[in-house]
Amino acid sequence: MILLTEGQSLSRLFDLDWQLLADSVLMLVAIFFLFLVMSYFLFNPAREMLASRKDKIRGELESAKQDMEEASRLKGEYEEKLKEINKEAEGILSEARRKALHNETMIIAQAKEEAARIMDHARVEAQLEKQKLSDEVKQEIISVASLMAGKMVALSMDDAAQEKLLNETLQEMGEKTWLN
Repeated sequence: MILLTEGQSLSRLFDLDWQLLADSVLMLVAIFFLFLVMSYFLFNPAREMLASRKDKIRGELESAKQDMEEASRLKGEYEEKLKEINKEAEGILSEARRKALHNETMIIAQAKEEAARIMDHARVEAQLEKQKLSDEVKQEIISVASLMAGKMVALSMDDAAQEKLLNETLQEMGEKTWLN
């Protein structure tokens, strides 16, 4: 509380005079003018910078969103192509297995035919060899028998009797005996 003495007046309670009011108004106008100048030179560029940054960020977000969608689409395409490649690889493998099985069957059939041909050839060879040995044995038996008969006949017969006996024997045996 302020105590007033007798000589002081109540009019200047807050010490307000016209000079103070004029200085205050002038200061307010200067502050307002300073605010306008600062807003023009500082706030507007800052607002423009923030707006451009906001637009840039929005553009980058849109671009990132489009890139993500594109990547997702490409991923789907690549996965689909990978599935197709896997199916194609499986088809190629199954075709190769089928061809291998077919080739195996053909090789086995050819081997069996070759074995049968070799066996037939061996049988024919064995039959021919058997026939040859049989003919050799017959020739040997004939030659031994002839030699023995010659010695026996020579002892007991003369030439005319031998000739007659030989002709009779040849007629009895016939040509078929000699050919076998």
